[in-house]
Amino acid sequence: MYTFSVQSKTISLFPSLKTNTPIIYLNTFSAEGQKLYEAAQAIGCPPFTLVAISNLDWSHDMAPWDSPPAFRNAEPCTGGADDYLRLLTEEIIPTVEKEISGVPCWRGIAGYSLAGLFALYAIYQTDLFSRVGSISGSLWFPGMKEYIVSHEPKCRPECMYFSLGDKESKTRNPVLRSVRQNTEEIQSFYQSKGIDTVFQLNPGNHYDHAVQRTASSIAWLLG
Repeated sequence: MYTFSVQSKTISLFPSLKTNTPIIYLNTFSAEGQKLYEAAQAIGCPPFTLVAISNLDWSHDMAPWDSPPAFRNAEPCTGGADDYLRLLTEEIIPTVEKEISGVPCWRGIAGYSLAGLFALYAIYQTDLFSRVGSISGSLWFPGMKEYIVSHEPKCRPECMYFSLGDKESKTRNPVLRSVRQNTEEIQSFYQSKGIDTVFQLNPGNHYDHAVQRTASSIAWLLG
């Protein structure tokens, strides 16, 4: 593993020992790249390079536009996704890919919670990613479902993975309660376009087994 910083973001690079393998960019809430890489190896993922990016301004960098707090004591989202995506595509990716052997055969983008929302938003702004993982993605986010059905991705994804915990929509919060319906409708929308998609319902709430759920998404994208 190599760790370095780009404009205060922490980049943890887990390079494949083989050349020209897939590379997956994973935005993470905390420095959990090591656990995720080990979990992916434990379930038998084929060779790939993992790039885990942390030290993010979560409610800013991952949010496509401004949105009020979704629940009590939460921060409002201040739409900084475009700025962060520029940093990712223009500085982080070129820096990372100078350090690996060969050229990635494809790039994927994945993330948990708001980073799962960001992963979807990213394909509407750049054609660098061909596979997408939205794990317990914050697809309750106001306006996101409408944005998806009214815009075209910069590159048609090869495949897309969606998952949720089966308790995530069981809440009195009217905003968060929409997450399962929105996720299923978004997955069905992509499926209707002929894109290879899957929706996985996991036991538990939003915070259960995040590392294992993310590793499963990586395994599916690699498969």
